[in-house]
Amino acid sequence: MYHGRMQRSPSELAGLGRFEEPAVLILTSLVDGPLHGYAIVKDVEAVARVRLGPGTLYATLARLESRGLIAGLPSRDRRRPYQITSGGLALLRDRLERMDSIARTGLERLARV
Repeated sequence: MYHGRMQRSPSELAGLGRFEEPAVLILTSLVDGPLHGYAIVKDVEAVARVRLGPGTLYATLARLESRGLIAGLPSRDRRRPYQITSGGLALLRDRLERMDSIARTGLERLARV
């Protein structure tokens, strides 16, 4: 049984707690270009089959923006688009590569069961 605390590099989504998974989904959504909140929700639904509620969406956007992982752009038609920053791209790449490694290992082990 694991009793120690997991060590995370400072470049990860540390400190986001329950917002870590939505953060990965939102950052992934923004890779193709700037989107406003509703467009992010629709993209996440299409890609991950997960619906982000408004509270989760805007709390996560605020946390990502405060960490410099996304940047808000000037509002258009009362909609504020967000874009991923270079720091957000680097962090997302690192996180997705780790997730891919975990998923591949898990699927290989499941295939043996």
